[in-house]
Amino acid sequence: MSHNRILPTKNSWKNLKEYHIDEEVGFVLPTPQEELPYPYDQWISIAKNLPELIDKNELRKEVEKLKMVSIDDLKDHKSQRLAHLVLGYITMAYVWNQGGEDVCEVLPKNIAVPYCELSKKLDLPPILVYADCVLANWKKKDPNGPMTYENMDILFSFPGGDCGKGFFLVSLLVEIAAASAIKVIPDLLNAVKCEDHNILQRELRYIASCLKQARKEFKQIHEYVDPNTFFNVLRIYLSGWKGNPLLPEGLKYENVWETPKKFAGGSAAQSSVFQCFDVLLGIQQSSGEESSFKFLQEMREYMPLPHRKFLQSLESAPSVREFVISKGDAKLKADYNECVKAMVDLRKYHLKIVAKYIVIPSKNKHKTNSTSEETSEPENKGTGGTSVMTFLKSVRNTTEKFLLNVD
Repeated sequence: MSHNRILPTKNSWKNLKEYHIDEEVGFVLPTPQEELPYPYDQWISIAKNLPELIDKNELRKEVEKLKMVSIDDLKDHKSQRLAHLVLGYITMAYVWNQGGEDVCEVLPKNIAVPYCELSKKLDLPPILVYADCVLANWKKKDPNGPMTYENMDILFSFPGGDCGKGFFLVSLLVEIAAASAIKVIPDLLNAVKCEDHNILQRELRYIASCLKQARKEFKQIHEYVDPNTFFNVLRIYLSGWKGNPLLPEGLKYENVWETPKKFAGGSAAQSSVFQCFDVLLGIQQSSGEESSFKFLQEMREYMPLPHRKFLQSLESAPSVREFVISKGDAKLKADYNECVKAMVDLRKYHLKIVAKYIVIPSKNKHKTNSTSEETSEPENKGTGGTSVMTFLKSVRNTTEKFLLNVD
């Protein structure tokens, strides 16, 4: 995606790099590592063959044969992120196996111990998170080629054929399109501080264009992700053990904690980029449904620590919204509103996607397979464990309230 604009100075970039924010891909891990050395290669071997091992019902047996290894030799950040991704895939596969009622309540110590130690080091929970399966799970086919769906692939797959590839890569492309706007934040905040209307308008317009591009990227999901495969296969492997009746007590991590622990599954709410623009534009989700705000705050704990710190730093930055209101400039208000409208449009589109990929398949499933109320309840929940339509409608409605009146 190309936009004609002046890039920020190197000095403004210095601060963003401290937060693990890349100039090209934002919160996405740039050029993720694909292999791990001995003895961690045994994890890679299983993760690369998950669909086949699950299909043959050999996955759990292979995991149980793994040797216990120390994580001490995983010293650099990219190695640690790859290991967290791989152990997350293995954990989800071990717990849910072939889907249905075949659920395992205990994660064996040979996986649980290194996974929890690594999670502690990265300050991430020991479950597959958005930062794993979307932000660190990709590669270019041609390293010199463009960041397009056709030139990209994922590193690891769950059952469901190319459904996972479609879901993760489209999510990644949405993330990258929106993240293109992060690079202008230092200049935008400086414009507020210096009361420079021209630069502020320029950056607001650029942010709006990036958010609109993100919505365009989102449309690719219809081409690459089948609703029934997503709902009946992939969604199972992304589900967590918080608010999930299949694991009401949570998951027991053997030799780590005495009692089971509850963690939410991967969710778009774990993406830093949209919370980032909420904060930047002064869209306060706390003014909406309390449960939605609490969930968004909780999901920050599932983001990489540097990204969380970036959101916190933005919260203490000068208020763009208050500055725009105080100036009473109709053009400035209109440019600010374009950004808010773009956020509203993204959330409206997300609602349509959830209706197509979760709500409708859920209804179809219960029409053809009459089940009790007890099992129908979780079907309309997102992988993060929320009542997904209620949550998304609340977030959309709150976002709309922050549009300014333009005289």
